[in-house]
Amino acid sequence: MSPAKIIEWRKAQPAPVVLIFGPEQHFATEAAREIRQKLREKHPLLEIQEVDASEYASGHLINIASPSLFAEPRLILVSNVERCTDAFIEDGKRYLANPASDTTVLMRHNGSSVRGKALLDAIRASENSIEVACPKSDKEFERVKFVQTEFAHAARSVTDGAVRALVQAFSHDIPELAQAVSQLLLDSSETITEDIVDKYYGGRIETDNFKIMEAALAGKSGEAIFLFRHARATGTDMVPMVFGWASKIKALAKVYADPRATAQSLGLAPHSFSKAKDEVRGWDDEGIGRMMQLIADCDSATKGGERNAEFRLEQFLLATARKGRPN
Repeated sequence: MSPAKIIEWRKAQPAPVVLIFGPEQHFATEAAREIRQKLREKHPLLEIQEVDASEYASGHLINIASPSLFAEPRLILVSNVERCTDAFIEDGKRYLANPASDTTVLMRHNGSSVRGKALLDAIRASENSIEVACPKSDKEFERVKFVQTEFAHAARSVTDGAVRALVQAFSHDIPELAQAVSQLLLDSSETITEDIVDKYYGGRIETDNFKIMEAALAGKSGEAIFLFRHARATGTDMVPMVFGWASKIKALAKVYADPRATAQSLGLAPHSFSKAKDEVRGWDDEGIGRMMQLIADCDSATKGGERNAEFRLEQFLLATARKGRPN
């Protein structure tokens, strides 16, 4: 028996059994929407059934997949396969061996557990199945690629600066990043530039953590403190802010530790790698080490470790402007 075909979420298509696997929920949602849309285009009277695998009772899948009186095509959406019952595993394997005609069974497993491994192995070994991969996109270069691909998929042009601004402004949330891209695609400009991104999201970008860190790394401590206080005044949460700063410090530390490293070997986007190489000039071992400790202190402070977390973060920015050197 031939193994199941593995495809990316943008190319999701119907099959007797579709496994949507991986932690990125946005990709999973879009893949399921695409499959449902393709089935409805072909079968306007498509019947849709929903099954929660975590509450599944024996025989239910076989019953709802059985041909109905009017033989309408159907889509069966199965959620929570990562928490499925033993009965679902057994019925799933049984169904896989003899899937119903004109029926698509879509199973969603977020990859958070090994629950249902026997069923997953059976799906992946079956020629009746397709696996839709939904990997986590938590590295900057992965989000850059996501934005670039979204624009390419829509046959629209976008500058590197615009991509960079978007990724920095929506650095922790793929759904928000995707929504921002969708809004920009409605703009009539031939090419989406950094100025256009600024027109839509300038308020957010101006107070985003990368602007604050850029000022601090350039030695502009006053500007960094001003931007930080403005960000706080407009409601910016300190926890994701510190997360972004930590990513920047880690990138600097990686580049500093291995001058011969490449962007790919460090897991950095090319423009971020190039920028870090410029910004790390003038730093020393003591300064890098001190900043790693200070960013850990900031993380603790923003999560309840100190009463005045803002003061701790401002001290971090001042130290960054001094390249980690003491007062």
